[in-house]
Amino acid sequence: MKVEARLFHIITAFFFLAAIVYGVWSKEPVGTVGLTLTGGLSLIIGSTFQFISRRVERRPEDNPEAEVSDGAGEVGFFSAGSYWPVAIAASGGLTALSLAFWQIWLLVIGLVLVLTAVGGLVFEYHTRPNATD
Repeated sequence: MKVEARLFHIITAFFFLAAIVYGVWSKEPVGTVGLTLTGGLSLIIGSTFQFISRRVERRPEDNPEAEVSDGAGEVGFFSAGSYWPVAIAASGGLTALSLAFWQIWLLVIGLVLVLTAVGGLVFEYHTRPNATD
């Protein structure tokens, strides 16, 4: 996680520097504010990664002397046949469309669909503790 934190801190420095240069050269406030806010958001992400890196064990990516074989093994479980990501994207698109046209009734439906799809994705492989097969 230290690599990711360092990357986002570099991006943060770039956006803040770009905001200063853009503000001096263009004297246009909207772009300067946008670049500053972008730098602030990347600072949040970088700080989060930095705090997380203190809590997790050191990964091969964080060791400059690591070999490629140090990262071998199981990475995680990824469901290849899940339709829930498609449902999340469709319901998120519906929610964004309802915000664009400011249709409150459609916004409520979209948010319910987003929460349902996220719940479906999270609990897709969940079984009860006392489930019998």
